[in-house]
Amino acid sequence: MMNRVLKKEIKVGNITIGGANHIAIQSMTNTSNKDVEATVAQITKLYQEGCEIVRVACLDLEDAKAIKNIKLELAKKNINIPIVADIHFDYRIAIEAINAGCDKVRINPGNIGDIDKIKMVVDKCKEHHIPIRIGVNTGSMDKEILDKYGRSAYGLVMSAKKHVDILESLGFYDIVLSMKASDVNMMIEAYTIASNMFNYPLHLGVTEAGTYLAGSVASSIGIGSLLYNGIGDTIRVSLTDDPVIEVKVAKEILGSLGLIDKPKLISCPTCGRTQYDMLPIAKEIEEFLNTLGPKKITVAIMGCAVNGPGEARDADIGVAGGINEAILFKKGEIVKKIAQEDIVNELKKEILAMI
Repeated sequence: MMNRVLKKEIKVGNITIGGANHIAIQSMTNTSNKDVEATVAQITKLYQEGCEIVRVACLDLEDAKAIKNIKLELAKKNINIPIVADIHFDYRIAIEAINAGCDKVRINPGNIGDIDKIKMVVDKCKEHHIPIRIGVNTGSMDKEILDKYGRSAYGLVMSAKKHVDILESLGFYDIVLSMKASDVNMMIEAYTIASNMFNYPLHLGVTEAGTYLAGSVASSIGIGSLLYNGIGDTIRVSLTDDPVIEVKVAKEILGSLGLIDKPKLISCPTCGRTQYDMLPIAKEIEEFLNTLGPKKITVAIMGCAVNGPGEARDADIGVAGGINEAILFKKGEIVKKIAQEDIVNELKKEILAMI
């Protein structure tokens, strides 16, 4: 198990991040806050999938004000999920979002305005006991920093430090940091430097990671490498896709590293030895396992008797295919044979009996 780098604990609504607390999964809506019904529907789906903190874009004052109604409608569904207001440029939007009940604001203090405007946001955060995430990325680095360090990992960290210094000079320390880059190597390096430099919790992500396949791979490498080395307190997998997919991938990353309990599916690649229709079975069982919640069970879908049950001996339960049938095994021991058409139902029934 990796050694966690413990950071200051920060409250975000009903979630505590940092310290030894679990890695929180985040995502972001792609709806307009003004469309409260659509935003609530999307947040509900994210919450049901396992999202623990959700960020909403506030483009103007009306977006900020809408947070109040969004939270009221979520409360009617007994959904209590922290809402992060994403603010750029206008300090008044940040203040309106805080008044509307957001649980955290994400800003770059440097683009909010002069120190008096930043202080108004900070004072409002202090009044409502909510943290600020300083979110910098390679596309929003200060010109002064960019001229000095270039578009680099160290430049990202120095840009974050400049903003941290502003907040600390105002006596504000409820800070979360992110230093995202679309370059995975730069992102890993930046967070590694930041982890040694700051005691604030780190929100990990590869920005503009891409579509489902490319973005999932980039995020898994970037986020996964840092988590393996104990770095990171919250994560967002940024994909050009449905935000629900972001949460699914995030859970897979955390599950692969043993940082959350979730059902695990292992399945072998298809080859010429496979003599039953394995792919739809694996897909249906994977979807089924994702509905079970935080259960600790390993299920194997194996192509043939060569690979299973021998290679899947550590699985709690699994099947290995034959000609239009499969053998069911538990902990490497064969239990019975199942006809092709009964494999999915029998396996689901056996899984439910074990959890």
